[in-house]
Parts: sequence; C-alpha cells; structure tokens
Amino acid sequence: MGILRTDDEKWVSEALGKIAEKMEVVVERNVGKIPYSTDEKGRFDDRSGKKDISWWTNGFWGGELWQLFKLTGNELFRQEAIGTEDKMDAVFMDYNGMDHDAGFRWLPTSVIRYKLEKNSESKNRALLAAANLAGRFNLNGNFIRAWNDWGDDRDTTGWAIIDCMMNLPLLYWASEELGDPRFKAIAMAHATTASKNFVREDGSVRHIVGFDAATGDYVRDYGGQGYGEGSSWTRGQSWGIYGFTLSFHYTHKTEYLQTAMKIADYITSELKENYLVPVDYRQPADVTWEDSTAAAITASGMIDLYREIKELAENGVSSTQEELYMDREALLTKADKYLDTAINLLKALHENRCDYTCDKDNILEKCTAAYHDPEHEFAIIYGDYYYIETLMKLKEQELRIF
Repeated sequence: MGILRTDDEKWVSEALGKIAEKMEVVVERNVGKIPYSTDEKGRFDDRSGKKDISWWTNGFWGGELWQLFKLTGNELFRQEAIGTEDKMDAVFMDYNGMDHDAGFRWLPTSVIRYKLEKNSESKNRALLAAANLAGRFNLNGNFIRAWNDWGDDRDTTGWAIIDCMMNLPLLYWASEELGDPRFKAIAMAHATTASKNFVREDGSVRHIVGFDAATGDYVRDYGGQGYGEGSSWTRGQSWGIYGFTLSFHYTHKTEYLQTAMKIADYITSELKENYLVPVDYRQPADVTWEDSTAAAITASGMIDLYREIKELAENGVSSTQEELYMDREALLTKADKYLDTAINLLKALHENRCDYTCDKDNILEKCTAAYHDPEHEFAIIYGDYYYIETLMKLKEQELRIF
C-alpha cells in the first residue's frame, strides 16, 4: 500500500490501471517515436529525427516507458524505452545539442536501464552525459551554465536556470558510480549558488539568473518562462522543491533541505482550493492559464520531501534537526502537510485534467511551456511522465533515479 492513506488507495489504483490500459494502445500506434506534444487530433508528434533528436525533453518518453514497464511488465514498453535511448546517441556528436539538460535526458533512460539491467552501454552513455554536464561548470561563479549561444545579441555565457537543479542527480550518480568526488563537488557548488541566488526570502523562485561569466558576480535575474521579473513561474517552483530535495538526499546538507522546505511552504501558501496550478503564481488575476506539468512535478517533489523529512525525524534528534530548529513532532507535522498537498494536487489532476481514453495519446491536459508563448494549455510529455512517476511513488512502486 505504500505511503497512501486508505481513502486514496482506490482512486490511485484505478488511475494507474487506466494509464496501463491506455498506454499499451498509445505506444503500439506510436512505435519508434519520441514525442513532445500532440497534434490537433490528439496524436503524438515525433522528435526522433535528425533535426529534433537533441530536444531537451526526449528523455521523458523513455523514462515514462520504463515506469510503465515496471508497472505492467509489458515487454513492449521496455523495447521502446531501449529504442529511445539508442536514438539519442546522435546527440553526443552534436556540440550544440549537448547542454545543461543532460540529466533530463539520460537519468530516466540510461541510468534507469543501467540500474535495472547493468547494461554497459547505458552506463557509458550516462557517464559521457555527466562528464559533459560537469564541463559546463563556471569556476568563476560556481554555477553550471544554461544553454549554448543562441546566435543573437544576447550574451548568455553567464546564465544559469533553476531547472538545472534537476540535472544535478546525474553528477551525484557519477560520483557514486566512479568513486570520484569531482562530480559531486560540482553539483554541490551549483546547488549552493542556486540556493543563495535563485530563492527569494519568501520562498518564491527566479527562473534565470545572469552572472558575470568572468568574475562570477550576480548581475540580474530575468522573467524567463514566467510572467516577468519578480514573478513566480510555477514550474520553476516545482524544479526548485524537487531539485533541492534531491541534493539533500545525496549530501545531507541542511541548507538544501531548508531551501526545499522554504519553497514548499511558499507553494502551499499560494495554491487555490481547487489545487489546479496556474502558469505563474503571480500572473494577473484575469489570466486563467494553467500548467498541469507544474502540478505533477510539485507533487513528486513534495512526496520526496515528505520521505526525507520523515526519515530524518524517525532517526531521532540529529545535528540536522537542531540546525532546522525543529523537534521530531514539528518535522513530522511538516512532512504530513507536504504529503497531503501532493495527494491533493494529484487528485485534482485525476478528477479534472486527465484523459484516460484511447482517443488521445496524452494523459494530462492544460500544460503550458511558458507564459509568453503564443500557445497555452496543451499536451506536454513531461507532464505525463511526472504524473505517472508520482502516482507510483504513492504506492512506493516507482523506478528511482536515485
């Protein structure tokens, strides 16, 4: 039964059952594809071609397939996951195709497969990706550079983004796998810089921070994919809570747990009674655009935060608890609040924003990539990935990247 309360067991099991049944049909009619979104008929597009193989979301399809394989044992899902991983080999030969999103692509594909099957090719791919990510580290400012040159007038050499917190587990994994502390040191240096420069005092999160690439000095922040400067892009909040929780898991550094809790407390103060998440917590009152991906990712991060805090509290008073100025009961109260929030977010998606029929390929509806994009509320593959992952977390059945 996992960490689920009895009254939630039924709907979570029903949701996973519907997903398994739907996705067998969906995968069979999309063999060989690596999707990002859907067309007007609800059919997946394909990012597996030479032009799009480097797209940053391409690992989520493979990750979703591995989770489905764990859920069902259906060999179709395994074979398609392996096919996705094989196709992404082309990215290693494209300098501009390799960027800060190495973790998003090779953690849910190569690392998962290596953990399951000890496949040597998967291990090699994941280590190549980790080495490339480590090579993006700017020693002047202790941050991992986001993106590559965009071919316009913007100087992005000093840019870092909150999303990269989710790529750091690739570096932690590489350190553990190789017994080499360099990768972990880089991950921690970036996490510390992000904690100090991305997370505001109230727990809201900046998307993009610009540093002076030569001196490492903080220059300014940018609105990025949110409403604007000073706003609170909801998916950025979700990357923050999830990413800092994972960094705490690997390092047990109190600062990272404090940061994750600060972000989580801010989110819980901003959520509406219906638990449907907007694109930006500070978007204008007359704007109703939602981002279901932010809801799913936030829920996933909060469940991991719950797990870390509960383990900490149940191991007795420790130096970390003392640094948090919380006793065991206060920590457990916090943990329960985060778990309740995660369940409410997922239940709201289940009841209002999911298509479990076979008519459309996607599961989650009303996903949004960025506030100022011309298109809003469409299907996005990582929404489905995190929704499935999080439902499986509630039953403690998911494949873990850590």
